[in-house]
Amino acid sequence: MSTPSTKTLDHIVHLTPPGSVDEVSRQFRELGFHVLPGGTHAGGLTQNALVVLQDGAYLELISFTHPASHYPPGSPERQKRDADPWAWKEPGWIDYAFLGSSSASISKLINARAKKDKSGIRYDPEVDGGRERSDGKVLKWRISAPSQDSGRGVAPFFCGDVTPREWRVPLDPPSNAEHPSGVLGIAYVRILVEDDDLSDVTADMTSVIGRSPVSRTSRRVTWVLDTPSTDVAGGRPRLIISVPETEGERWTLEGRGEGIYEVAFLVSSGMKAGQSWTPYGKIVWLKG
Repeated sequence: MSTPSTKTLDHIVHLTPPGSVDEVSRQFRELGFHVLPGGTHAGGLTQNALVVLQDGAYLELISFTHPASHYPPGSPERQKRDADPWAWKEPGWIDYAFLGSSSASISKLINARAKKDKSGIRYDPEVDGGRERSDGKVLKWRISAPSQDSGRGVAPFFCGDVTPREWRVPLDPPSNAEHPSGVLGIAYVRILVEDDDLSDVTADMTSVIGRSPVSRTSRRVTWVLDTPSTDVAGGRPRLIISVPETEGERWTLEGRGEGIYEVAFLVSSGMKAGQSWTPYGKIVWLKG
């Protein structure tokens, strides 16, 4: 069996306040995205909507179905919600996933690399996940995620489909991935980290991706990723790990902690340009 890739961008997660999937869907439509209904995740804690892109990656617009106060203190439901890795995140870009495997253990693969590289990243054993679509179809997958002290949201989690990926990411009909804004795919995901952490995070991500960065300075490190479908105009997406470059970015890092600061999209010529806000996260538009 060949070694599975660990550098294919699968999706990016955008969190909004509890019960706000319909509202954030409207906001993303106003930004020029074609938003598709998602469903409710197994366990009923979260629900989502999707923005699928021509490169095969997608945006997951997610919210908890209820605030924590909805569940009685100490109840199994409250304990489960409080233990969710996104329960204490501020709204905005909170996480991202690479495409995993349903047959091979991504966690064992990365942990073996990390041991060899002497990096600090560790992944927990795989767990099952799933979601019921609005049409009743039940999706199943396996999640490989960084351990609690390994910086989830800085390092990706992995989603390996047990049911067909096209059930989870409906690229058919092709109009699902056609957007009024002219968006084609992901140009880059940029993650902010503290100055003192850049070297360690670089080592960790090299173990995760399985390749050295394509460029590296004292302020910014870049890898080139793959996408599930064919490349779109403008090339493959980049993963950028950087320290803050402006006072505003430093303020954001201090307020939100390390994680995704901005997501850039490739757009058709003559369409959107510049920057926008989600209103919880930053978007950059780049000509494809």
